[in-house]
Amino acid sequence: MNFLLILLSAVLVVWIVLSIDVWRGLSKLTSIEELPVTDNGPLLSVIVPAKDEEETITESIVSQLKQDYSRIEWILVNDRSTDSTPEKLEALAEMDKRIRILHIDYLEAGWLGKNHALFKGYGISKGSLILFTDADILYKDPSTFSRAVAVLQSRKLDHLTLAPGIKSQTFWLKSFVAFFLFGFAFYKRPWKANDPSSKTGMGIGAFNLVTRSAYEEIGTHEKLKHMPDDDLQLGIIIKKRGKSQAFLTALRSLEVEWYHSLNEAFKGLEKNTFAGLHYSILLVSFAMAGVFCSTILPFLTLFSGDPLISAISLLIVFFIGITYLKVIKEMTNESPTLFLTLPVTAMIFIYSIARATFLTFKRGGIEWRGTIYPLKDLKQKRK
Repeated sequence: MNFLLILLSAVLVVWIVLSIDVWRGLSKLTSIEELPVTDNGPLLSVIVPAKDEEETITESIVSQLKQDYSRIEWILVNDRSTDSTPEKLEALAEMDKRIRILHIDYLEAGWLGKNHALFKGYGISKGSLILFTDADILYKDPSTFSRAVAVLQSRKLDHLTLAPGIKSQTFWLKSFVAFFLFGFAFYKRPWKANDPSSKTGMGIGAFNLVTRSAYEEIGTHEKLKHMPDDDLQLGIIIKKRGKSQAFLTALRSLEVEWYHSLNEAFKGLEKNTFAGLHYSILLVSFAMAGVFCSTILPFLTLFSGDPLISAISLLIVFFIGITYLKVIKEMTNESPTLFLTLPVTAMIFIYSIARATFLTFKRGGIEWRGTIYPLKDLKQKRK
């Protein structure tokens, strides 16, 4: 038996297992839109960090101000912005007395900017519930806060995170984002956040709702101060500490334009890609080889002259397809026809991993919102 046949047989087994796992897991997910609302809840502190967000901050906050939950305060944190963000924040505060503005002029040693801004916002907040959300999220449903608080209360949760609908303007960006979520689904298994017996945790920056008591018990953002993927790590730490957690979708309630172009996506993923692989060249190599062997090679070997290899390749493509279609249906608003681009977007994804890793070493760290964070410090904080 030749090596290629052995490799493809192993890949087939992996995809059979993955497809069963993904279908079972995603079939159990609930959408926030399907759940009831409440107005009988405690004060909710919404903390929004903003660094050079002049293009999105006003529309995002105005959409939040339409929420029908009655007890809300907003803390908008200007994190050393160099554009017109501070003025836009002050104008928003003039519009609604529930808004407070915190201006940060310097970054304290040992912190990443966003994490520092979230921590400082928490420091002046008063609510027993805290929502960390981003400055580019549009709230399309005015009952999102009410539904989220109702879920938190009825299920006695410490943490609730919601997956938003991601809006993409160009075809290849849509394809790339779809492939990213495809890989994210079977790699991170977000549905396991809903399983109390699992240690797998989940957090998404668009919507991380947490009780103040749980947030303080895990050590606040001081435990995450140097982690670029702070939103995910918040959920992971909460779950590891034995707290109750839930992951729901909010594809119609929340909308974010993740990136404007494919090049922006490459740049944006620079800070998270290498971090997600624990700054390990070994894991980077394994990830790149794994993506190639599992999602590109089977499409190439479909046209092998060996009937057995072609048959196994066809089975692999079938299981890739049904897994991809399930992820697209449950976690995006995109068309399943994007599956036709999968081998190409897989190659683009490999390029993005290699690019992020190369640039991190070249710069000696990650560049995020105009600040360089040394790789040595990032590795140390990750341990």
